[in-house]
Amino acid sequence: MIDQAGSTIAAGQRVALALEYHGAGYQGWQAQYRPGTPTVQETLEQALGRIAAAPVRVQCAGRTDRGVHASHQLVHFDSPVARPVRAWVQGANSLLPDTVVVKWARPVDATFHARFSARARRYRYVIFNRPVRSPHLAALSAHFPWPLDEVRMEREAQALLGERDFSAYRGAGCQSRTAMRNVHFIQVYRRGPWVIIDIQANAFLLHMVRNIAGVLLAVGSGQAPAGWPAQVLASRDRTQGGVTARPEGLYLVGVDYPPAWQFPDEQPGPPWLAALGTGSS
Repeated sequence: MIDQAGSTIAAGQRVALALEYHGAGYQGWQAQYRPGTPTVQETLEQALGRIAAAPVRVQCAGRTDRGVHASHQLVHFDSPVARPVRAWVQGANSLLPDTVVVKWARPVDATFHARFSARARRYRYVIFNRPVRSPHLAALSAHFPWPLDEVRMEREAQALLGERDFSAYRGAGCQSRTAMRNVHFIQVYRRGPWVIIDIQANAFLLHMVRNIAGVLLAVGSGQAPAGWPAQVLASRDRTQGGVTARPEGLYLVGVDYPPAWQFPDEQPGPPWLAALGTGSS
């Protein structure tokens, strides 16, 4: 793709931004505009608004929950003023806290929508699997002290593939009109003490990934029998689904768009996980 760092985005032009953020300390993505309720969206909009000297409102590819991270989130907004691309990247990053970073900015056609143009979202749930927790990793991964059989977890997870009714894996308060979602793949693999659940779907329901992770952790630790993930799915009853896994281990790592948008290819994160090697790219 052509380097656009030196180009200027005109007033009224739609802009796509790629973000990375550490979700600890935020009450999720969605702005609540209440004092003392920090959100990623509001933090980003304040920085962009200072660059534009005008209010800026953004739309995202997928709203993350409280404490959830993103190594690749996509947003769009309509620029109220003409600004160089570097202003939306370097300028915004100079105003953002260390926990939120703009990775790149691109002018896009007005038909682009960060949410509705996306074909798929991909998450990784990262588990630190050893008897004692690590104080260094508490906000970066979910600690699970009991032994896990990752092979069994992956085998059982395949029952969730395809277009299904995920009512039993849907969090209370979910506002989606339908619980139908199409899961493209689920991989579960180990790298030393780390167990990673890697899942992609066309879209996700509220707490869906964390609820799936909670069920797979129960199966992988022997607390639930083989076949339980499929039984939970078939029940369409959230009360049958066990606990919701903690948010600290969850990362939005990819959003897939049609090639026509020509967005840069990126390896799914989180970046620190790459040093361990991953099950797929």
